[in-house]
Amino acid sequence: MSTFGADLIQSLTEALAHVKGEGRAIVHAPITPREVRKRAKLTQAQMAPLMGMSLSGYRKWEQGTRRVSGPAATLLHVIEREPEAVRRALLSLST
Repeated sequence: MSTFGADLIQSLTEALAHVKGEGRAIVHAPITPREVRKRAKLTQAQMAPLMGMSLSGYRKWEQGTRRVSGPAATLLHVIEREPEAVRRALLSLST
């Protein structure tokens, strides 16, 4: 069986266990990009590059026309707690 096939079977097994109320479910607390940005005292133009996206794409999050999910939500949580650490890390990539 291929790796993809094995991964697919494992994913379906985990989904079935979740439906049956077995196993652990990972639930992420919802996060609002605008609130994170305001707490970090950033403008939309400053926040977009921290998120690795265009200003127009970031604005769509704040306007609610696009949903934040996955790694982007995780990065928002990091920015919420340590915005300067994210800035330093990104600056080190450009030097």
